[in-house]
Amino acid sequence: MEAESSRNPCPATDFNALPENCIANMLSLASAPDTCRLSSLASTFRSAAESDTVWERFLPSDYQDIIARASDSSPPVFTSKKDLYLSLSDHPLTVDGGTKSFSLDKWSGKKCFMLAARSLTIVYGDTPMYWRWISLPESRFAEVAELVDVCWLEIRGRISTRMISPDTNYAAYLVFKWTKRVYGFQSQPVEGWVGLRGSEEELRSFYLDPNGGQGRRTHILPRRRGRMGIFNRTLAKMQRPQVAMPSESSDQCPKERGDGWLEMELGDYLYKSGEDGELEICLQEVKGGNWKSGLILQGIEIRPKNSK
Repeated sequence: MEAESSRNPCPATDFNALPENCIANMLSLASAPDTCRLSSLASTFRSAAESDTVWERFLPSDYQDIIARASDSSPPVFTSKKDLYLSLSDHPLTVDGGTKSFSLDKWSGKKCFMLAARSLTIVYGDTPMYWRWISLPESRFAEVAELVDVCWLEIRGRISTRMISPDTNYAAYLVFKWTKRVYGFQSQPVEGWVGLRGSEEELRSFYLDPNGGQGRRTHILPRRRGRMGIFNRTLAKMQRPQVAMPSESSDQCPKERGDGWLEMELGDYLYKSGEDGELEICLQEVKGGNWKSGLILQGIEIRPKNSK
């Protein structure tokens, strides 16, 4: 017996003997996915892992205020804090009159937002010959923006840093689709930028075209009507020599999302606690002058980088 005792100086812990509130405190220090896994260890863990006390700590401190801003006439009702957490992880909630959606990163509990196309600043966005607004059943917002034809592509979005989670490295993603009539993106890189409004821009260059710009490098200039068309064609010819190709390290390309849309990372920013201001996101192609068409924009999503 003494030999056996010396081989096992720390006897196995009987988790069922621990008070449930003690286990709840232990679980609240883990992540939400770890809590779900730990609940299989013992019956006491299963009970504690369902408690509102545990899941309340995984939710952001202002979650009630955000839910109160839901676009529906009556905010959703959940039977438990766990159900609320899992629902917000899998089903984004539209807020602020349908101009944004709110969700949680399932693995970290950090806040995620998507800015609807209507809440973005789109150059020529209110000119029907350049952009038009349509509804798609697969979009989480009432309207999306379809690019008809532009040679100057510029889209900007802003969100207050008070709305996102502190001490988190956020990335911004353009969420979009292509129409059958798409052209102009295979021949010219676009530029993206994410940072505090007013700070120095650090542009990154990439192709929205899924072939990474390896397609035919031709400038398609459809016939234009009126004086504006003549001006824009002239502008395109003047600006064509200014095309800036991406660096060799720029190997990004759009990726398909689980919801069927495509996304392209525009940049990232490490938001530190107490750093007040507005996070600004920009996408632009204003150097090549070639005409572009066929992009359907749902919005810009801001979420923790490298989230699973």
